Amino acid sequence: MTLGKFVFSLLLAALAGPLSAAECPPLLQGELPKLRAKESIDLCQRFAGKPLLVVNTASHCGFAPQFKGLEAVYKRYQGQGLEVLGVPSDDFKQEAADSTETAKICYVNYGVTFAMTEPQQVTGDQAIPLFKDLTQQSGAPRWNFYKYVVDRQGKVIASFSSLTKPDDEDLLAAVEKAIASQP
Repeated sequence: MTLGKFVFSLLLAALAGPLSAAECPPLLQGELPKLRAKESIDLCQRFAGKPLLVVNTASHCGFAPQFKGLEAVYKRYQGQGLEVLGVPSDDFKQEAADSTETAKICYVNYGVTFAMTEPQQVTGDQAIPLFKDLTQQSGAPRWNFYKYVVDRQGKVIASFSSLTKPDDEDLLAAVEKAIASQP
């Protein structure tokens, strides 16, 4: 897609206004509370039509330094439309007991500027709908910092284990593929 076509498609999307629930991909239907904020993230309004990297996080996990790499990926591709969504979870017993500590670790210690939610369940029957859909499309997260790359239509195009660092060439190739996908 040329830059001109990309800008034109963004303008059309902006003029069209928010998507209705019928137009929003199932993956993005719903809201999640923002980390340490009074407002929620309307997933459809914020992410529909955009390439997305979704990561289940845990602030006390040995993989927590990946926050820096995730932030670097976000900064590198943000201008091309990429969004990153961090979803803290205690499913693997490594998330802070209070969201104030989670926020401090994310925002102060690692300088995260991408969207973060309050801690959520990401595995099993009690998983939030977003992760139920991610799991159905690609498999359940097996540990913290499992990564899902989602195209502009809300389809998972790749998933990566916790061991995959954010600067991994296969992960970045998947992000670039998601960016190139048509809305």
